[in-house]
Amino acid sequence: MEADVIEVGYVKNVGYIWIVQKKKNVEHEFNKISKLVCYDPEITGYVEKKRIKKLKGVKAKEFMLWPPVSEITVDDPPTGKINFKSLAGITKNFPVEAFAAGQ
Repeated sequence: MEADVIEVGYVKNVGYIWIVQKKKNVEHEFNKISKLVCYDPEITGYVEKKRIKKLKGVKAKEFMLWPPVSEITVDDPPTGKINFKSLAGITKNFPVEAFAAGQ
């Protein structure tokens, strides 16, 4: 994905982030967890300690559906898991190493 990114921003005082990419939609498969994710041309959200909330522009395939991911958290104290929450009420957690660079 990083080769197609044309703009990245961060407003520190409120934690707002955005990423804009050239392509309309970019799909990526995280092989270690067999999970297909789709990134919209613009991704936005609010970053806090161990949390991204009000996330927009990221969808993860669940069966035949593509529910949007609305929040990502990492447990404190660390458990080695990343937690994903969707607006559709789906909550999943996966091992942190599944999302390491190059995956």
